[in-house]
Formats: sequence, C-alpha cells, structure tokens
Amino acid sequence: MIKRVKNQKVTIELLVLLILFAIPNLASSQVLISENVGTPDSSAMLEIKSTSRGLLPPRMTSSQRDAIANPTPGLMIYCSDCLEMQMFNDTAWTNMIGLPAFSPPIPTSITGGQVWMSSNVNVGVMINGDVEMTDNGILEKYCYNDDPANCELYGALYQWDEMMQYDTIEGIQGICPTGFHLPSDDEWKILEMALGMTQAEADAFIFRGTDQGSQLAGALPLWTDGGLIQDPAFGTSGFSALPGSIRNSDGTFQNQPGISNAFFWTSTPSNAFGILLRALDNSTPQVFRAGFEKTNGVSVRCIQD
Repeated sequence: MIKRVKNQKVTIELLVLLILFAIPNLASSQVLISENVGTPDSSAMLEIKSTSRGLLPPRMTSSQRDAIANPTPGLMIYCSDCLEMQMFNDTAWTNMIGLPAFSPPIPTSITGGQVWMSSNVNVGVMINGDVEMTDNGILEKYCYNDDPANCELYGALYQWDEMMQYDTIEGIQGICPTGFHLPSDDEWKILEMALGMTQAEADAFIFRGTDQGSQLAGALPLWTDGGLIQDPAFGTSGFSALPGSIRNSDGTFQNQPGISNAFFWTSTPSNAFGILLRALDNSTPQVFRAGFEKTNGVSVRCIQD
C-alpha cells in the first residue's frame, strides 16, 4: 500500500502521530512526501521529493551529540560546531560526506599571498597502523599509536595515495574541503621564501634555510626542548605546525608525538626521490625537504585555491 503526504508545515508531534496512526500497516507500506502527486520509487520505503526545499536533520553541538545515550549504528545528525553531517558507526561519530570540516585559514599577510588551513586534516574512519589503506570507497586515517585522542590533538596521518584519493594530479583537491587543495612542492617553496628562504635554499634538500622551521612550528608545550623552540622566531608565522610524528611504512609509529618531529606531504611525486615532503625537527630551526615512500602515514595541510 502506498501513502502520499501533501507538502505542508508539520510539527514534530503531528508527524509522529501521522506515522503512528494515520498510516496503517506502515511496515508493508511505501511513503512519498512530495510537493506534487506521485508515486515513491519502488526501492524506497520513504521518499521525500522536492525541487525547492531540503531535508533538515537534527542539529546539535558535539557536546549534545556525545550526551546521546547508546546511539545505534546508523544514527545521523548535523554537528553544528563540527560543521559536518555525522553518522555513528558503532564505534565513533564519523563524517558522512568524506571531507574535513573547514578550518580557519592562516591570514594571507604572513604567507606571501597564500592562504593555508590553520590545522592538520583530521577526517575519516580510523584504522590501525598495521593495516594498509586501500581504495575501498571509505576515507581512512591513522591516529598516532592507534589512539583517537592523538588525531584530535595533532591531526590524522595519511598514506599518500589515500590523501590524493588515488589520483596522481599535482595540486588536486584530494581530502581537502571545497575551495582548498593539496599543496605542491612549489607552493611549499613559496611559503618558505615568504618566511625568508632564498630560492637556492628552497630548491635544496635535507635541512635548509635559517629559522623557517621555528617560524612554522607552534604549540610550544607539545615540542621537546631543542633548537626549534629555542629560536626567537618560534611560532611567529601562525602556521602552528604540531609534532604529530609519522606512521612508518612497516605499520609502526615513530617515536611519540610531542617529542621530536612533524611531517607534511606535498602532492608532488619525484621520480628520483619518491614523494616530496617537508619535516620539522625539534633539534633545528631549519626545514627538512626530501623524498619519502608514499606508504608512510604523514600529516596533511591544505592550501586555498
């Protein structure tokens, strides 16, 4: 049996009464809520059809969401302070759309005209470090030491292919939100030169520049003491790079976050060196540039288009 409800403003109470009493035998019925007379799709128990209005799910803060007792797998809400649709997957609340929430960008005045996101990407379903990421239609992430709290603090870690969403185009959007993309090696050089590197220093490998690493770093209490935080330029750029460490290609995690280093992918592959990346180390105020195996799990920053 098919029931159709004409478009109109309906209170929650009335809608509940409608479902419970006005539509008999609902378990064996299809329902169409539409602006016009029609028939629901044969595969749908409930179809909402409109060309002028959307479906508005329950909206709540993350604190209100976390107060839901025993959420059932598949429960959906809009997280108003996360800025994303979320679903409970029997373990955690996850982003339904597969894109990270927008993070306030770095002011352009400190990056030579560029606008960078001010935090590391942290989106996807956490998998253990000893599991390889695959092109399975599920956005996956590593959290240092397999601890979700480290993703919240430092951001997530991604293999290069997962970050690129299994494409190889330099500067692609990848896992970045709309309006942002994955930075190329040259875009990192622009940032570094805006902070004082020469072109020759930016083009070099291993540790380069003077104090650009200290400028890029931030969150002083998270870094172990060393040349990075002792430099007077520490934290002055606003980029606020955090020592999120790395997931090694063998599935282990290097050191502990908060001890020594931060790694960031570029979207630029190199035939000679693997995937080009940047790294900061607590021992020096310089910036490290080298190639890396793409099966490592590394932090990600996005840059505005």
